[in-house]
Amino acid sequence: MQHTPDSFDVVVVGSGGGALAGAYLAAKAGLSTAVLERTARVGGTSAYSGGACWLPGSEVQQRAGLADSTDSARTYLGSLLDAPDSGRVEAFLAESPRLVKAFEADPALEFEWIPFPEYFDAPGRVGLGRSIQPVDIRRDELPAEVAELVRPPVERDRAGRPGRSKLSGGQALIARLLTAFVRAGGTVLTGHNVVGFHQERGRVAGVDAVVDGGSVRIAAERGILVAAGGFEGDAQLRDEHGVPGDARWTMAPAGTNRGEPIFAAARLGAATDLLDQGWFCPGLAQPDGGGSFALGFRGGIMVDATGRRYANECLPYDRFGRAMAAAAERIPSWFVFDSREGGGLPAIAMPEGDPEEHVRAGIRFRADTIAELAADIGVPAQALTGTVERFNEFAAAGADADFHRGEDEYDAFFAGGEPLVAIDQPPYYAAKFVLSDLGTKGGLVTDSRGRVLRGDGSAIGGLYAAGNSSASMTGAVYPAPGVPLGTAMVFASLAVADMAES
Repeated sequence: MQHTPDSFDVVVVGSGGGALAGAYLAAKAGLSTAVLERTARVGGTSAYSGGACWLPGSEVQQRAGLADSTDSARTYLGSLLDAPDSGRVEAFLAESPRLVKAFEADPALEFEWIPFPEYFDAPGRVGLGRSIQPVDIRRDELPAEVAELVRPPVERDRAGRPGRSKLSGGQALIARLLTAFVRAGGTVLTGHNVVGFHQERGRVAGVDAVVDGGSVRIAAERGILVAAGGFEGDAQLRDEHGVPGDARWTMAPAGTNRGEPIFAAARLGAATDLLDQGWFCPGLAQPDGGGSFALGFRGGIMVDATGRRYANECLPYDRFGRAMAAAAERIPSWFVFDSREGGGLPAIAMPEGDPEEHVRAGIRFRADTIAELAADIGVPAQALTGTVERFNEFAAAGADADFHRGEDEYDAFFAGGEPLVAIDQPPYYAAKFVLSDLGTKGGLVTDSRGRVLRGDGSAIGGLYAAGNSSASMTGAVYPAPGVPLGTAMVFASLAVADMAES
């Protein structure tokens, strides 16, 4: 059959890490494949990420001499997940090393191990983590069309600036996967917002997309992979399903991730789950009302509206975000720190923004005393002063009796080995924090082959899902860096393998 731009073997909805992994593998298998991206740039939230991929048991980890194995990953997940789908877990564990091997057979796809501790002290944990990352790549090493399409990093994208000459992390992942896909003969169609599905003879056979104010139908002979992210960008859907936080604070690129493919599939009878869940993180409030992903706190304390701490500030970001979401008085919170770093934020915020703009916007304050700072941020002065004094006593003693900050390897990783540092060098600062997220993690229910299921457990023919368009394999837990990308890529791979056999 002669394939035209409105008919392919495989149609992939979305262009993040999971979507491009599936698209590349489909094209490599000789299937005509199109990637449909709603914006003008490729990569979605994956392009903003650190690019970590949690894919246990791979040759990359073996080359690094890690004590990593499929068995230890099984133990780790088994100790953390509540009532997991064992079929999906076993499929993930079996496919992960095979997927990495298939990737690295292509010269465009090169990975390395970089230390990044896993998020829970649980059986099966690997010291300093087992995640792998794509090797950095220069823009001039990429095909011209790839260099033009890759979404810039978040701090540049939000400012309307182009990407850097060297691509790392999520930038490198998207660039490498997109390069491999294009070289394998794949087609990228930007400006295609998929809003519905077309059925023929009892199976899903195509997508309906909005393009430049009009509409187009694109047929898929073998199948459709929905890997277009979640619905974190839609305020109404968040409210309807009880997702903590706010659409303004999400890290998803502007104008994306509104959930149309998820709920279009639900209208066909697809089951959904975990719709109240997200990959959460503390977010540095921005003058435009948005939030910036923050991690790696190496000083300071986080307090709520009562002026008191409520969690270990060095917790992995999803765990801290969930602590923030647990009580209304914690949103917003205030991060209180001193002048040890010249007034700079003792944490990593992406992007951090201009401190002076934050001051003018009333989301950052400076004061000579803690009591004055308390007045500025509207919390009880006696409570905040007492909180800082108590924390300073912990720092002097080398132990946090309230929240055990500094006792886990993750705590010390970003803090240079000193997670307990006194707040005693004026002037003092407070920065406003909100509850951000890296996306919702609830969506279409799928099986171990990535097939979308109905409520009765039967598969909807021709329809597959991965990543944040599907209900996460890890449920409400975020076990380790790279789990969102790793699971997305694995189930995209399994979905394509099922399509190839059909």
